[in-house]
Amino acid sequence: MASELKNVRNIGIVAHIDAGKTTTTERILFYTGKIHKHGDVHDGNTTTDFMVQERERGITIQSAAITCEWAGHTINIIDTPGHVDFTMEVERSLRVLDGAVCVFCAVGGVQPQSETVWRQADRYGVPRIAFVNKMDRMGADFARVVEEMRGKLKAPACPLELPIGREDGFRGVIDLLEMKAIVYDEATEGKTFTVGDIPPELKDEADLARAELVEKVADVDEGVVEAYLEKGDLSAEELVPAIRRATVAGKFVPVLCGTSLRDKGVQPLLDAICRYLPSPADRPPAAATDLKSGEPVTRRQADDELLTLLVFKISTDPYVGKLFFVRVYGGVLKKGANAFNPRTRKRERIMKIVRLFADDQIETDELHAGDIGAIVGLKEVTTGDTLCSEMKPCHLERITAPQPVMFMAIEPKSSADKDKLVESMKALAAEDPTCQFREDAETGQTILSGMGELHLEILVDRLKREFKCAANTGKPMVSYCETVTKESVATFSFDRELGGKRHAVGLKISIKPLGRGEGHKATLSREFVAEVAEKRLLECVLQGLEDGIATGVLARYPMTDIEATCLSAEIVDPEISDEVAFRSAAMMGFREAAEAACPEFLEPIMKLEITTPPESVGEILGDLNARRGTVLDMDMKGDMQIVHARVPLSSMFGYATAVRSLTKGRASYSMETDQFEIVPRNVREEILNK
Repeated sequence: MASELKNVRNIGIVAHIDAGKTTTTERILFYTGKIHKHGDVHDGNTTTDFMVQERERGITIQSAAITCEWAGHTINIIDTPGHVDFTMEVERSLRVLDGAVCVFCAVGGVQPQSETVWRQADRYGVPRIAFVNKMDRMGADFARVVEEMRGKLKAPACPLELPIGREDGFRGVIDLLEMKAIVYDEATEGKTFTVGDIPPELKDEADLARAELVEKVADVDEGVVEAYLEKGDLSAEELVPAIRRATVAGKFVPVLCGTSLRDKGVQPLLDAICRYLPSPADRPPAAATDLKSGEPVTRRQADDELLTLLVFKISTDPYVGKLFFVRVYGGVLKKGANAFNPRTRKRERIMKIVRLFADDQIETDELHAGDIGAIVGLKEVTTGDTLCSEMKPCHLERITAPQPVMFMAIEPKSSADKDKLVESMKALAAEDPTCQFREDAETGQTILSGMGELHLEILVDRLKREFKCAANTGKPMVSYCETVTKESVATFSFDRELGGKRHAVGLKISIKPLGRGEGHKATLSREFVAEVAEKRLLECVLQGLEDGIATGVLARYPMTDIEATCLSAEIVDPEISDEVAFRSAAMMGFREAAEAACPEFLEPIMKLEITTPPESVGEILGDLNARRGTVLDMDMKGDMQIVHARVPLSSMFGYATAVRSLTKGRASYSMETDQFEIVPRNVREEILNK
């Protein structure tokens, strides 16, 4: 291992699109000596954006892992996408990270995707530091961004630095811990800097900010309260460990500033990562479930613990094949050893282990507790699987994928390519859980689903370039879902002759609605399990329920937010109450129960933020009203009006062109999925008539 566990930092760089995540990562790699010449996003030569599509479009699509060293610390960094269509990459990255650097644009401030990634980090309890980037841009306002963090994100944000100058005049930062000015050398584009006294015109502002910092630290850390009450101040030596404790506990968010593109503020950010973000040893033990007893267990993040690791991502490398990204929570993963997969109940042989450097890999013999790396050559492993010791097997919580909101029909260019297209889509779905495909039983079409138009476009492009599988595609359409609005119970008797043999059984099925966003459950009652007993028949019933859920009852859209339970069985004769009968009865009984439970369509509703000149607000609001939109709030940011709204995704096709037309090209917008809601009656009729 490169360093002790206490000196390891597993961090993610997360933000809204275009806040500067990849540029910040690139500068971190430059200053830590990992690369000798930094690239730029607009030149398409950055280290972590290595996919062809990323370099062409200037956006991050896949999260990339990379390891570097700074001040005796090993920093494992994951650079994540900012575009809402690739939110799953952020989700699974935050699931395995110990800390995060949230990058905010000094002009845009807290933007919609900033809120999304902040909530994701809250969900996993990930400590954060904030970096306000692009301080050299016109309209940059550090104080406003800090206030937005406190207001919109409810974050305990507190500056550790103040900017010296703003916009074109930004030339350095004031370190509020040491009360010194760090001024970057313009001739070297910020690569060298001098440390000196605070400029006289900023001294009063710095004194006030320092007093606020000390007060906030004393408020959240009992360890320094006595010293604060005695002196009314705290030294840098007292502040640093107190800030670290409060940050790790989630009670404090240190805020720094700079401009990554101009190489200003990156070295203090690296120092802050090492000083304040937790090591794996600072994090609580990993929560797991014992495979045999089903009881909750924990795994300490230590080398002497039982082997426990999570496969959080799968990618296909053109040279080595499938790469399984893993985070080791306990024990040491060694080359040549066996690991047990609780989902398949099979052993996996660890043939090759690599450390990651974007699209490059460095082979190693072992990964220790707290490490992030990859395994090559696993056989039956999917995203979210646990690999562990066979002595006391357990499984960690799986990573949940959001519901796809858009789909398109896809077909091979020729019938000879059908099998190749299916295999290629299977490979994409294994890499990306938000990429789903299915065959429509009525039309025979293959349906590819994803998180948005850009996501589907990238998937089709990858099929063509990486898998050499060209395909014809239909127009992107909204992925509706079906649900039920009340409870119902149906008793269904299946009695058919198939292939010259009679199959018959009676099943009692209940259906009830769940809360919005809870997904679906297929379950068996205790009475039914005791009655039937045979495992193969129980599995057939569950499969039948799952088939019914997948095909819906109104228009063959998958169902969600429901629980289907098989309550009891009426077995006619063990000879004819077989697998075929149980599975068919479960599916048909489910459909009958669902039809009686007042089924409805659900549509994805988007949260929309539009930045527009004030004179165009009337046109924007009129257009939103025509699109079934609801305005939530309006505020000013500089000389621009910000409109916050909720709009059905089905009304948003072609919106980019419409908003440009309405505002003479001066407005911009961003949107993200909010939740699924029941469609109005007129929209329901439209869907049924298609």
